Amino acid sequence: MRIGFGFDVHQLAENRPFILGGVKIESEKGILGHSDADVLLHAISDAVLGALALGDIGEHFPNTDKSIEGINSGLILSKCISLIEEKGYFVGNIDTCIVCEKPKVMPHAKAMRESIAHICKISIDDVSVKATTNEKMGFIGRGEGIVAYATVLLKKS
Repeated sequence: MRIGFGFDVHQLAENRPFILGGVKIESEKGILGHSDADVLLHAISDAVLGALALGDIGEHFPNTDKSIEGINSGLILSKCISLIEEKGYFVGNIDTCIVCEKPKVMPHAKAMRESIAHICKISIDDVSVKATTNEKMGFIGRGEGIVAYATVLLKKS
């Protein structure tokens, strides 16, 4: 077994979609980034890569590459899953935590879990999505950004 940890942070901005865990959520502000900026899928992707010491998504999907500008983060995670499968591993389970003030994301947790499970080829029962606020402190508390953390267990096929 191998364990990986992932972290990602993005700014929030107007006139951007708010896509989290592969789910579009209505919000006054969206998530800013080179891709669709799905901070949760990015954290999971980094955890998957990190578990096998395969670098990070910045190495595999650099934000200087114009050909992947606006890329769906589900595709990023899917490619990371393919990389670990090539090494003889599969995802055992995923535990995540999102930190933002708004919008409230927990009403969308089941849909996010379903999306993540589908991409990772695992059961929804093997995907945890939790969320909290930053108690109105710092850049998250001011509504300027969002953070996601992920821990992934990989098992040998």
